[in-house]
Amino acid sequence: MTTPPQPTALKIMVIDDSSTIRRSAEIFLTQAGYQVVLAEDGFDALAKINDHHPALVFCDILMPRLDGYQTCALIKKSARFHATPVVMLSSKDGLFDRARGAMVGSSAYLTKPFSKDSLLSAVREHSAGAVPQA
Repeated sequence: MTTPPQPTALKIMVIDDSSTIRRSAEIFLTQAGYQVVLAEDGFDALAKINDHHPALVFCDILMPRLDGYQTCALIKKSARFHATPVVMLSSKDGLFDRARGAMVGSSAYLTKPFSKDSLLSAVREHSAGAVPQA
């Protein structure tokens, strides 16, 4: 049984076209007391981000329609969300992928499959100073 998220909990968005990855991240983050917003791809995320104002975004790179690099770049170009940390998610751990992520404004890079510890460590590192949205 999971506990309901606290109203003061940080809100975290997870964008991934894999339902398994979204579900794993949701379980890990909810158990740690965070509110979670899930999106299936970049378009879904962009439609939801204004309504939910996440403190942190995890974004898969390889997605249909709008890939993670494009999604991150659009989030970072937004005056409202340019300061929101975006952590790229990918099954590839290459230098090129990390560099391209940094070029579009990502704060970090997390390799899939991620562990609960690595996911929560990324949250702690990149949401420091974030104020929960009501």
